[in-house]
Parts: sequence; C-alpha cells; structure tokens
Amino acid sequence: MFVNTLGGFTGSWYNTDTRMTDKPPAITRDDATNLDRTLRPSTWEEYIGQAKIKENLRILLTAAKERGHAAEHILLYGPPGLGKTTLANLIAKTLGTNMRTTSGPAIEKIADLAAILTNLSPGDVLFIDEIHRLSSSIEEVLYPAMESGVLDIIIGKGPSARTVQLELPPFTMVAATTRISQLSSPLRSRFSGGTFDWNFIQTVKSPTSSNDRRPCSGSTPHEHS
Repeated sequence: MFVNTLGGFTGSWYNTDTRMTDKPPAITRDDATNLDRTLRPSTWEEYIGQAKIKENLRILLTAAKERGHAAEHILLYGPPGLGKTTLANLIAKTLGTNMRTTSGPAIEKIADLAAILTNLSPGDVLFIDEIHRLSSSIEEVLYPAMESGVLDIIIGKGPSARTVQLELPPFTMVAATTRISQLSSPLRSRFSGGTFDWNFIQTVKSPTSSNDRRPCSGSTPHEHS
C-alpha cells in the first residue's frame, strides 16, 4: 500500500509495507562470542595498564621458552572484570600453545579433572577461573598434577581398590580467583610462577594526613611471588 507523505511536498510517496516489515538482524550467540574475541587485546602492547605484572610475566615466559620447558603455574586474583582472562590468553599466545578453559564450579568430580588433564597437549595452558570453588577432594588430586606432573587415580573400592598413576604432559596452569582467602595454603604454594594481585592502592596526600591510602583503579598493582 502507498500513502502520501505529510511533509508538504505533493507527489512524494513511500512504501509502508517495506517500513513495517524491515527488522534489524538478530544477534546470535556466535556473533557475541566473535565480538568478544575481536575486542580482547591480542598483544601485550594492546593490553593497557598492569606494567609491572606484564614485565614480570615477560621475564617468566621468556625464560621458559629459552629453557624449552612449560612455564611455572600462575595465580591471578582481584576483582572481576579487570582482564585476568585476557591475560591468560596472552600468556598462551606468547608461549605459542593452546589454552583450555574451565572453571571451578564446572569440575564437580575427580573424573572431570582427569578428563581435562589427560587431554592436554605438551605445553598447553590450562586456565581455571574461580578456582576457589574447587572441592577439597579435587584439590588433593590436583596437587601431584601441578607439582610432579602425575595423576593418581583410585580404581575400585574396599580391599580390592588400587591406585593407578598416569603421566601427564607438561602444562602451565593459570588460575584466577576473586577470593584468595578461600584458597588453601597447599594449593597457593603450588603456583611457583607467582601470585599477582589486582588490588589497586594509591597514596593520596591531604591537609589532614600525609599518607592517606585510598583505592584507585589507575594506580600500580601490588604483586606477590
């Protein structure tokens, strides 16, 4: 159907059917995922901020590549949304390996962890988000995997139970947490590559106090190794 426009210009027409039927294209989950990957920094230069953390990681990763070994395990902690996952991607890209991603809540059984570890390729980066949500039984299995590169699995129950030890390919674990206080001391000690803190502190001078410390997102993060 065609109607006359009301703009005062006689003889101007437009198709109302076209205006009513045109719809914006639907955005699929794949489109959103691709957009997220496109917007993430792909080089260390594109990753803005965290200068000290980037320098320490550069030294760690360069040394690992020169030795021809997998890099030491790394723990990142701090508030969400500050780039911990992006940094894990950059670590894998620097090492020239693949990154396998999972999270603490997704690993519900020992069999889940065993399936992930045994399917790693030599040198892969395993990124575990929200690692503080791992159960204590799964942590116990993770200790020898991180420290000695072996996986101890108990087959059977009762007197007939036996332990099978599986050799794992060398890998680098990068874990992220927002609640480091919930991590056990034995688990934290396995991150020999360092623990990097995203809590920002800035010294602000005021007339009443010469050393007033306030949080500020633009200051330099502290690092613990």
